[in-house]
Amino acid sequence: MKLLPPILALLLVLLVSSSAFVVREGQSALLLQFGRIEGTESAGGSDYRPGLHFKLPLVQEVVRYDRRILNLEAQPERYFTSEKKAVNVDFYVKWQIENPASYYRSFGVDELQSLASQRLAPIIKDALRFEFNARSLNELIASARSDITEHVLDQANKASQGTLGIRIVDVRIKRIEFPDEVVESVYKRMSAERSKLANEQRSSGSEEAAKIRADADRQVQVIKAEAERDAQQARGEGDAKASEIYAAAYGKDPDFYAFYRSLEAYREAFRSGGVLVLDPKSEFMRYFDASKTEAKP
Repeated sequence: MKLLPPILALLLVLLVSSSAFVVREGQSALLLQFGRIEGTESAGGSDYRPGLHFKLPLVQEVVRYDRRILNLEAQPERYFTSEKKAVNVDFYVKWQIENPASYYRSFGVDELQSLASQRLAPIIKDALRFEFNARSLNELIASARSDITEHVLDQANKASQGTLGIRIVDVRIKRIEFPDEVVESVYKRMSAERSKLANEQRSSGSEEAAKIRADADRQVQVIKAEAERDAQQARGEGDAKASEIYAAAYGKDPDFYAFYRSLEAYREAFRSGGVLVLDPKSEFMRYFDASKTEAKP
């Protein structure tokens, strides 16, 4: 009999502990009895908000859900634009459990939200596929991202909010990229275009260089011709002046001028050091004969 009070106290503690449950901040809870949702904490729904609550022990169980905004990171998906151009789209989704009762009916306990993520991903991808198929690549790159996310958000909420108990908070596109094979093709086309442009530039440069060289050669020839013309003109004027001086000198003393010209001729004739065979009585040797005559007594 002495053990009865402690046993009763222990049973009471176990009964109270199994009857009370706590819902933490950021959570909501459902009370299940044999798998069926029981109880309504508020007039608007059957989920329990943060605080201390009670249940029937051994008969009822508690399922807790995270009511914070959750994140869905999907693998990049390939879509086609209206021109049938393939692009890889990387996106993420922010979502929240808005109606725990509907969520439970759709996914069961699923406290880790794995089933919900698997169900939510195809809904977002289908909405994105529809939006991408309706737009060109230029629109997607330029200014269509905000429109796409708004439309996808609206379509996804219509598909999930009423039946799944999920509210899509935000959909964001992180990157729009070409597939690897398309990127390689684009790079090859860009390289070919750059090579073509470089060849055109080199050809144009070679043509311009040839024109510059031809113009320079023409200018050189013109300058040389003008210089030769000026030189010929200067030589002609010099020869004319010299002839004028010679004529004036010849007019003053013809004998001396003739003698001087003969000395010039002798200098030119004997400068080479060769042998000359001349007739002593020739006109060329007349001053030698005159010198011999003057030398006789």
